[in-house]
Amino acid sequence: MSEVFGSWIGRVEEAHDIVTARQVRQMAATLDVSGTFADGDPLPVLWHWMGWTPETPMADLGPDGHPARGGFLPPVPLERRMWAGGRLAFLAPLRIGETLHRRSEILKVAEKTGTTGRMVFVTLRHEVTGQAGLAIREEQDIVYIAMPDRFTPPPPVPAPAAAWRRDVPLDTVRLFRFSALTFNAHRIHFDLPYATAVEKYPGLVVHGPLQAMLLMQAARDRSQGAVPRGYRFRGLRPLFHFDKPSLQGQGLAAGAEALATVNGEGLLCMQAEIDW
Repeated sequence: MSEVFGSWIGRVEEAHDIVTARQVRQMAATLDVSGTFADGDPLPVLWHWMGWTPETPMADLGPDGHPARGGFLPPVPLERRMWAGGRLAFLAPLRIGETLHRRSEILKVAEKTGTTGRMVFVTLRHEVTGQAGLAIREEQDIVYIAMPDRFTPPPPVPAPAAAWRRDVPLDTVRLFRFSALTFNAHRIHFDLPYATAVEKYPGLVVHGPLQAMLLMQAARDRSQGAVPRGYRFRGLRPLFHFDKPSLQGQGLAAGAEALATVNGEGLLCMQAEIDW
């Protein structure tokens, strides 16, 4: 299948946007981050994800709430799609209210076979530029799989011993707020009948970017607001709205730290590493 979409590799899309002070204050309220935020203040790390939100008309949405197949991304004919992970390098600061430019390129389309059957991975590279120059170099991995007949969880991976832990309450309200702020209409995050009956999940799925942002915020809080040099994350197991998750971390050598979201059963859901 990946050969079919070979012509998509190297495709480029460019766009401008602004992350406003109001958006930042609303995200702060959603993530329980204290402080005042105004135009010209530093944009918190990873909060550029509120930019470049979809502007797809209702008629052009797919049954899952995502934009219908095609457009910039290849029209992979597998029904379920997820943001599986990413890697970021932070090169310069971004400011609230400044005009941001993003250049996006499709780097790779690869087909694999896993426990859930056929999968197609699409890797994107984004370069985000602000007034200080190139600020973020980011890669995103998007995975497409067929719609399952039933929910089959991935093999369990117990969480390792942690140096610190922070319990974080998650519920349908927080998931709705995050979906609204990122204009993410994927129904697995807010439509319980759809998530359970159509995509066969046992509950609403906690957004991967939400988990990544919560981990980043917890790590920065512990380091008195230090700005990281790099960040890597990947999802291992779905986290659901009824789980009782915790954010955990442990130090690594050479100024790095391992982070994870862990569900109430002590299993890893997202792994991440941050470089200071």
